[in-house]
Amino acid sequence: MRKSLIIVFAILGFLFHAQTVKIKRGIVTLEGVHVAKISNKSKVYTFMDLKETPIYTVEFVDKSVVDSVRDSYIKLNRIYNKDKTLELDYISPSAFSGEEKSAAYTCVKSLKIIDERGINIKNLDELFKNSPKRKLDTKTKDAYTIRSKIDRLNITVNNVGEILSNGKPVGYFTNLPVSFGSEDTITDKTFVDIEIYDANSKYIGKYITTTKQIKTAGGKTLYREMSGRASILKFPTYKAIAERMAILDPNFIKFQEKVIVGEVTKDGVQK
Repeated sequence: MRKSLIIVFAILGFLFHAQTVKIKRGIVTLEGVHVAKISNKSKVYTFMDLKETPIYTVEFVDKSVVDSVRDSYIKLNRIYNKDKTLELDYISPSAFSGEEKSAAYTCVKSLKIIDERGINIKNLDELFKNSPKRKLDTKTKDAYTIRSKIDRLNITVNNVGEILSNGKPVGYFTNLPVSFGSEDTITDKTFVDIEIYDANSKYIGKYITTTKQIKTAGGKTLYREMSGRASILKFPTYKAIAERMAILDPNFIKFQEKVIVGEVTKDGVQK
């Protein structure tokens, strides 16, 4: 009984605390006192003082990193000094809060750049001077590591099913469906697995069309991740399959840090 009462009071205390930041008709109030104004345009929230002088902006970002991993954060930018933009975590007063309320709540509770006297310029400048690091979980960190490797490989697939990395042929697809060339996404209902070979015709792996899996020649398997629009294996692009195969099998595509070009000669004469 005592434990239940503690939980109830904790919830009530949280709700009471969360209600101290309110927004009505573009005015931010803290404990019932008007402290700032806010306007919104395409997920970019401009915070102004009560005289409607723009001070800084908060932009919400929600993007797919790789596979089913998404990252959500805010970009903070000073209007009077745009020397840099900060990428920061944000907090919400409740699971049902909209972006406007989350932006104001973060500015008050987390960033401390709005207080009972209004927008705190000193704290805002200090935030840009000593930028806090984002608190990414292990899954998101790993996703960014994979994303970095994929970006460096710069993989493309041409209209004959050839796989290129930074413009250099590194492999090719076989058993391509009839829709290939007109569509870059695998949507055909076919029982034939789409296979990948390297530039020397060595078998690398396959995309299993029936079970929506990627499987390497060495036995590594990537299963379909059921995460709505972020899932790459439900209706994947050929490029996405090649990218994931390159991560699962590091020997498939080697990234060259530096390209060394020999001396140019013509008719035995060095240029």
